[in-house]
Amino acid sequence: MDWLPDWVPSLTVSAVVLLVVDLVVRVTAIAVVPVNRRPSSALAWLLTIFFIPYVGVVAFLLIGNPKLPRARRRKQREINELILSSTKGMDLVSADHPWPPWLRGLVELNRNLGAMPLVGGNSADLCGEYDEAIRAMARSIDGAREYVHVEFYIMTKDPTSEPFFTALANAVDRGVKVRLLLDHMGSLRYPGYRRTTRFLDDVGIEWHPMLPVQLHKLKYQRPDLRNHRKLLVVDGEVAWLGSQNVLDRSYNKRGNVRRGLKWQDLMVRLEGPVVSGVEAMFITDWYSETDELLEAERPEVSPVGSPGHLECQVVPSGPGFDGENNLKLFNALLYSAQRRISITSPYFVPDESMLSAITTAAERGVDVELFVSEYGDQFFVHYAECSYYENLLRAGVRIFRYPAPYVLHAKHMTVDEEVAVIGSSNMDMRSFLLDLELTLMVCGREFADDLRRVEDEYRAKCTELTLEQWLARPRWDVIKENVARLTSALQ
Repeated sequence: MDWLPDWVPSLTVSAVVLLVVDLVVRVTAIAVVPVNRRPSSALAWLLTIFFIPYVGVVAFLLIGNPKLPRARRRKQREINELILSSTKGMDLVSADHPWPPWLRGLVELNRNLGAMPLVGGNSADLCGEYDEAIRAMARSIDGAREYVHVEFYIMTKDPTSEPFFTALANAVDRGVKVRLLLDHMGSLRYPGYRRTTRFLDDVGIEWHPMLPVQLHKLKYQRPDLRNHRKLLVVDGEVAWLGSQNVLDRSYNKRGNVRRGLKWQDLMVRLEGPVVSGVEAMFITDWYSETDELLEAERPEVSPVGSPGHLECQVVPSGPGFDGENNLKLFNALLYSAQRRISITSPYFVPDESMLSAITTAAERGVDVELFVSEYGDQFFVHYAECSYYENLLRAGVRIFRYPAPYVLHAKHMTVDEEVAVIGSSNMDMRSFLLDLELTLMVCGREFADDLRRVEDEYRAKCTELTLEQWLARPRWDVIKENVARLTSALQ
C-alpha cells in the first residue's frame, strides 16, 4: 500500500468515523423516537432521519417534542385541581331532560380530561358576519364595569379591528382593568404587530405574548407549539369564543388582498354559568404566562340569574394536557351519532382513529357531511386534506366545498338534533397535538337548530364534490397529496 497517497489513510479513518456516527444516530433514533409517540408519527420521523439524517436530527431536536415544558404542564394541573375542587357537585344539569343515553358518558369524559363540568342555564347566540362580530364584541367591552379579559391567537390593529381596540382603550379610561393575551408567533407573522403592541402599551393595557420564543429572555419551547384559543370575557357575565381572530378578514397579507381572499368565521356570544368555564381558560393561560393566579377571579359556577336553558361544557385541549381532549371528544361524538353529523373544518387532516370514526359512521347509515374550503390557504395542509377525500367519498361522506375567494375558517359540528360543538379547534393533527384549543359542547335543540341554519347557508353556497370528479383530478395533484400526507405525520 506504499503507493497510495499520504492522505488516503486519514480519509479512510474519517469515513469510518462518519459511518460509526451515522450508525449510532440511526440506532439511537430507533430507540428514542417511538417513545410515547403515534406509530405513524414515529415512522415519519424515522424515515426523515434515515433519508436526510443531519437535517432530520436537527428538525427532531427543534420540533420533535410535542409537549409544553414541565413547568407549564404543572401549572395546567394546578388549575385543573382548582377547577375540580371549586366546581365539585355543581354540574348544573337538568336530571329529567331526555338527553341521548350516550351523553352522560361523554360529559364524564370531558370532565375527566379537561376538569370543566356541564352546566345549565346558559344562552348562546351565533354571529357569522365577520365585521359585525368585531363590532359586537366591541359593544360587549363597552358595557364592562370591572374587567375585560382578551385572548386571541392573532390580534392586529387595523381599520377593521379599530372598533375593538377603541373599546379596549375606552374601557381603560373608565377605570376598567383590561388584561390581554395574544399568541407571540401567531401575531408576529402578520403586518402591524409592532404598531399593535405600541398601542396596547400607550393606552395602559396589561398584555403578554403567549408561548413566546424570546431567546434573549431565555423563553423557549418548541416554536410551533401555539396558543390557538380565541376568547373574550367581560365582567364574568358575557363571553365570546369561536374561530375568528381580531384583524381584517384578508389577514392583511398582500397575496391575500391581491387574490381577494376573505376569511369566513363563526363566533358565539355566551351568558350564564358557562362564562366561568371560559374565564377559567383565560386564568389558566394568564397564570402560565405571568405566574400570577387571579385569586379574586377564580372560576366559580353559579346558577344565579341564569339567562337561558342550554347546557354547556367547556373542553380545553392542547400539549399542556396528557390526553388529546378534543380528538377524544370528536371521536366519541362520531361514534355516538345515530342519524346525522355535519362537520365544518378549514383544515381536515384526521388521524387514523378519526378517519375510522367518520367513515364508520357513514357506513352504518348515519348521514355525514363535511364542509371545507375550495381554496386552501396553507399548501401542505390543503393537499394533506385532499388526500383523504377518496376514502371519505367511498364511505358515503358528502363533501361540500365553500367557494373561493372565501376561506371557510369556522370550526363546528352538529350531531343528531340536540348536541353541537363549536370553538377554535380544527380537525387536524396540529389542533389535536400541538395547539392549545378551546371547544364548547352545547346541549339544546335551539342552538343545534341555529347551527344547522348556518350549515344550510354553507350548503347553498357550496359545490358538492363527487367521487367521479375527484378521481379525474390531475396525476400531479395526487403526487402533491401523497407527499403532503407524509409531512402531516411529523408531529
